[in-house]
Amino acid sequence: MSQDSLRQRAAELLQMAGVHIDGTAPTDIRVHDEQFYARVFAHGSLGLGEAYIDGWWDAGDLPGMFTRILSSHLDEHLKTLDTLITHLKARFINMQRGQHAFDIGRAHYDRGNDLFKAMLGKRMVYSCGYWAQATNLDDAQEAKLELICRKLQLKPGMRVLDIGCGWGEALKFAAERYGVIGVGVTVSHEQAELARELCHGLPIDIRLQDYRKLDESFDAIMSIGMFEHVGGKNYREYFEVARRCLKKDGLFLLHSIGTNHSPGRPDPWIEKYIFPNSMIPAASQVAAALEGLFVVEDWHNFGADYDRTLTAWRANFDAAWPALSAHYDERFRRMWQFYLAVSAAVFRSRRDQLWQITLSPHGVPGGYRVPR
Repeated sequence: MSQDSLRQRAAELLQMAGVHIDGTAPTDIRVHDEQFYARVFAHGSLGLGEAYIDGWWDAGDLPGMFTRILSSHLDEHLKTLDTLITHLKARFINMQRGQHAFDIGRAHYDRGNDLFKAMLGKRMVYSCGYWAQATNLDDAQEAKLELICRKLQLKPGMRVLDIGCGWGEALKFAAERYGVIGVGVTVSHEQAELARELCHGLPIDIRLQDYRKLDESFDAIMSIGMFEHVGGKNYREYFEVARRCLKKDGLFLLHSIGTNHSPGRPDPWIEKYIFPNSMIPAASQVAAALEGLFVVEDWHNFGADYDRTLTAWRANFDAAWPALSAHYDERFRRMWQFYLAVSAAVFRSRRDQLWQITLSPHGVPGGYRVPR
């Protein structure tokens, strides 16, 4: 097809979402390179994201533009070979086992603690905040950590495991506020080093370790924003590890993004540039993997709060860019902005959710009263 034909086809599709090419609204797309259309029709979301990194197009309100596109399901009209390959890879190849388990640490979480310190705020918590009463990011993250501790019914002296502990902030909070003893595992060297520094002087053991190697007893377990890296072929083993490590009267809280769609549909751009070997779970997968291992005491969805969290992270990143630009180039800035903007739109359009699932091995006697 000619460039004019491709542009016309793009204009027709975008109009379905209320987005116009070179329009005046903040959610309209401004095209700077006419090769943009061929690239997107050939490579779908991968081509769209790469064209943005290359400066071929812009939008005044990037999250707003993508919210319109995702809400209208316009992305479903762009099925490409890149999309098919990514989906087949996720479905048939186990990319999260062995040394592959550490790929996500090297590719994403080891990018630089300076980046995450600047973006995440007072508490280095790289997961959705809880905005029920909060008006700013720091309060929302503290409210989330408090909610988790209350759901786990933590008490002084309890031994708590954090699977995918990040920079140790959840265990640090639990140790300081609730007097627990903690063990955290991560596959990121950078996270482990800073977590040990942040938790210095507290009864917390931070380990660079694959969660599958765990085989010891804990009073409570939490896993916050890590399940997205486990992979569908490993969900059952993941819950088996948690079950063997949790005391019979303990509680396990899983905090994870969840999709409304069918399993095994990673986005090619996110897979290549942000989170390799990752997969957002579907409720059907989680439910099947839990069978015979845990009782679901509570399934809490506050996915809309992720939009506010990501918006705050993007504002922090933009404010810190003058300092960060000494270590990261302009292409990285555009890549990271694209990632945060698209992610905010995914939750604003309610295409993905944020779940906190509270589990017990045999059911809490008399029932579990749910903190909110």
